[in-house]
Amino acid sequence: MAADPPSPTGQDQFVLRLYVTGTTARSTRAIANLRQLCEQHLPDRYELEVVDVYQQPELAAREQLVAVPTLIKRLPLPLRRLVGDLSNRQRVLTGLDLSVISP
Repeated sequence: MAADPPSPTGQDQFVLRLYVTGTTARSTRAIANLRQLCEQHLPDRYELEVVDVYQQPELAAREQLVAVPTLIKRLPLPLRRLVGDLSNRQRVLTGLDLSVISP
C-alpha cells in the first residue's frame, strides 16, 4: 500500500473524529469550537468526521466512549482523546500537539 502524499504545506494531515449526542447545546458548541480552531490552526490540513452516537451507536461502542462530546485525534500519532465542548482552546491545542507550532 502506498503512503499518503505529503500535505501541500509539508506538515502533517490531521484526521479527527468528533462524537456528539444529536443537536444538544453542548454538541453544537463542540462542533463550532472545533471547526473554528481547525480553520484557524489547521487550514487545509485536517479531515473532520462528526459522528452522532444516537445515529451510529456501534461506532461509539467500538471506541468504548464513556462521555460525549469526545474528540479522537487519529493522525498524526499518538492517538489522543479529548472530552467536553472543546471551549478551552489552549487545552485543545495542547491535546492536538499544536501549542508549539500554532501561530
